[in-house]
Amino acid sequence: MSETLVTVGLASCGIAAGALPVAEELRRLLNGRVKEVGCLGYCYMEPLVSVIRDGKTYVYGHVDVEAARRIASELDGGEMSAALRERLILTDDPNETGSESERASKQVRIVLRNSGLIDPKSIDEYIARGGYKALERAVKEMSREDVIKEVKDSGLRGRGGAGFPTGMKWGFARGAKAAEPNASNPNGTDKYMVCNADEGDPGAFMDRSVLESDPHSVIEGMAIGAYAVGASHGVIYCRAEYPMAIKHLGIALEQARERGYIGEGAKERFGDPDFSFDMYIKEGAGAFVCGEETALIASVEGKRGMPRPRPPFPANSGIWGKPTNINNVETWANVPWIIQNGAAAFSAYGCGKSKGTKVFALAGKIKKGGLAEVPMGMTLREVIYGIAGGIEKDRSFKAVQLGGPSGGCVPESLLDTPVDYESINATGAIMGSGGMVVMDEDTCIVDVARFFLAFVQKESCGKCPFCRIGTKRMLETLERITNGSGRSDDLDRLLSLASIVKDGSLCGLGQTAPNPVLTTVKYFRSEYEAHIGEKRCPAKVCAALIRYSIDESRCVGCGRCAKNCPVKAISGSLKNPHRIDDALCVRCGLCAKNCPVSCISVE
Repeated sequence: MSETLVTVGLASCGIAAGALPVAEELRRLLNGRVKEVGCLGYCYMEPLVSVIRDGKTYVYGHVDVEAARRIASELDGGEMSAALRERLILTDDPNETGSESERASKQVRIVLRNSGLIDPKSIDEYIARGGYKALERAVKEMSREDVIKEVKDSGLRGRGGAGFPTGMKWGFARGAKAAEPNASNPNGTDKYMVCNADEGDPGAFMDRSVLESDPHSVIEGMAIGAYAVGASHGVIYCRAEYPMAIKHLGIALEQARERGYIGEGAKERFGDPDFSFDMYIKEGAGAFVCGEETALIASVEGKRGMPRPRPPFPANSGIWGKPTNINNVETWANVPWIIQNGAAAFSAYGCGKSKGTKVFALAGKIKKGGLAEVPMGMTLREVIYGIAGGIEKDRSFKAVQLGGPSGGCVPESLLDTPVDYESINATGAIMGSGGMVVMDEDTCIVDVARFFLAFVQKESCGKCPFCRIGTKRMLETLERITNGSGRSDDLDRLLSLASIVKDGSLCGLGQTAPNPVLTTVKYFRSEYEAHIGEKRCPAKVCAALIRYSIDESRCVGCGRCAKNCPVKAISGSLKNPHRIDDALCVRCGLCAKNCPVSCISVE
């Protein structure tokens, strides 16, 4: 028993699936010998429990309290019961095969190298897996210019959406002038390194999972960047809706200070009197526009989150007018691996100008939602069908939304597009931070465009008339179309407004806001035309364009539809056919959902 370790995934996804009572039961049965870990990425199989015994790891999925008791009772037996074997998803035991082994074999875990394997609140476990060795190497063995060159040679591009070369960005900040030059920074001190953890795309949860599961990797990456650039201050800008991420970050920062990796103790640990870097957490209020660099800077300074014209760029004038470098969570988490393993090892993955791996949050109408880290260049088809398991209930694929509100919808005809910056951009979508929302045949593409326009319209800071008013007019047009009042010139109106908003907006929010409309009109124009010309929603989603009816020849008169109707629109007596009053019906769909004989249809 002393050689056995049991871990439970207690990131947000695990807790939401019921992992807390599982962990509590295992602690009770195993006298507390249970370790908390973060998200392994197999969110669709949560709660996850791992058993490490005799040097082999066994990961079980969908573990409830009863299964937890079975795991505890069988730890001494050596033999895995058939009931447990059915729950085995991953293992390195050559005599066993986990149900998710094929999915695991398609991934390369660089950013997620520690996620789900270590206790995120333990710096010792991070160090045991090689943590902070890259920082030691950078400060003690490499010049600042060498670190920047290593990152440049790796081909790492910003994983926050724009894909700007990270090493080049660092070079700009390194060369920027600030006040009070010294030996470590001949151009001046008081530079800032910022982590953008304001992840706001609907369906995106990559950054949250990394911060919850492996916060030290981000802190180490920022410290390496600070050394390279000559920065003494750091800010992690994290949305307040991520309480667990903020909690784990706070614990990790205190631990890093105590060990001397950041803060005043860093000078003594590294023997470099000029290396002094510390950071703090700034909680954001959840404004999507604060994902834009200059709006984020304004928010850090305590101002309203609104973008400003560039130049000057943040590398020259950022927080409080000081040179500032901003990268997102995933970008920072890559840095320690690159410094420790070398640029060539990182650039060996990927293709063309897109090197390394990319973490995706897989969501929507798929069988296997969660996190996946794949080499750049893998096709969308391989990600959606090979890793995400294909479409839920084996329905037909319709589109995948990439890049959130700033991205676009990619149709089935383009599923063989490689996942790299240039190829994805060519479709009209963008890589974005890594959100991937999959839609099936029952999704109304016009309604999807309306949803994303509603999101960006609400999130617009209002500074630019083109964005503030243009997105509002586009949204009104889409609402008119989905409400059955579409006009013959609405498509031309949408495209004209899209062009104006893209060209006239100041920041990335407005410039990319029309993308969901542009891509859906481009690839699904016939669906728009059906809404406008035929007053018909092909996907049977838009309430104003559909009606529910009961096939009286099949109705058994059970009354379930009437009981579940929130507006009493269904009438009929027990064991006799029921009817729906179309004038009262609000198209909620509860009647069809609860009908035991499927006699209610949508027309």
